[in-house]
Amino acid sequence: MRALRRPFEWIGIGLGLAVLSSLPRRGMLELCDFISMVMYWFDSRGRRLAVKNLRIIRGAPLEGEMTSTEEKIIRRSYRNMARTVGHAFWTCRNAGKRAAEAGELSDECRRFLDANNPAVTVSGHIGCWEILSQLAFLQGHRMMSVAKDIGTSAMTKLLMKARMSIGQEIIHADGAFRPLMAGLKAGKSLGLLVDQAVRPSDGGIWVRFFGQPLPVSAAPAFFAAKGKAPIAVAWSRPLKDGRYRCEMIATYRPEEARNVWAMTQRCIADLEGVIRRHPSCWALNYNAFRKVPTEKELLELEEREAKARAAKGQMRNDK
Repeated sequence: MRALRRPFEWIGIGLGLAVLSSLPRRGMLELCDFISMVMYWFDSRGRRLAVKNLRIIRGAPLEGEMTSTEEKIIRRSYRNMARTVGHAFWTCRNAGKRAAEAGELSDECRRFLDANNPAVTVSGHIGCWEILSQLAFLQGHRMMSVAKDIGTSAMTKLLMKARMSIGQEIIHADGAFRPLMAGLKAGKSLGLLVDQAVRPSDGGIWVRFFGQPLPVSAAPAFFAAKGKAPIAVAWSRPLKDGRYRCEMIATYRPEEARNVWAMTQRCIADLEGVIRRHPSCWALNYNAFRKVPTEKELLELEEREAKARAAKGQMRNDK
């Protein structure tokens, strides 16, 4: 199946680079909206996953047909994802100018970036996740991000090259630890997405996401503690005119990251709060909860949660 899919992937990438990058911003958005409608109708598996994830977010029963409200939210989620990918292709040309045209930093984000260099910035696949590091780079931060394989290795390299067009550094996920730590020590800020499943053998740690166990990357907390850099959890809010505003969710001091599990859980909880309020801005068709913890892993998670509750109770008693 991968061999059969490869030429179509190349066609899609080629068209994205050739067509989307040559359009004005409004034309790019309109084309992405059309593509999202096509994707929605043909992606039956993705629609089923989106319904399941949306109900987990809302705490609703998983059974039953998709409601009209759910359909509306899921369609918007597909549109958001298409626009995000379109933005990545669109900024392959005149990257700095186009990124500045497509988004803005909130005053709180600007103040944080001005006061903290380097920093560990954390987000998820919410809003236009591609623009976060771009705007931080335009603010004067040297940025490093991590990219996973997308399709073939050649395609991954092509997409990484396109994403580096603005000047930020993109590191392949395999073997990313050393260059990221070296970059942080050299004064470069990190841009990390943490709402995807990461095997514990690859540096993942089990936390709760919408009440479900999920192994996510512990990299933000680890790098913040080791590199003595503050953490900023942020997201890019879609605006009515098709632009984005990057807004701060929470900030943490490097000392708070010493408890890697607790900080990782807090970052995930911060993102969870935004997704609950804006589910159509999240990649709803991602199979987030496909990994199941072993009995040992689940026990470790429950023990950590119990210690966290006890510590929180003790703090209230001390007050």
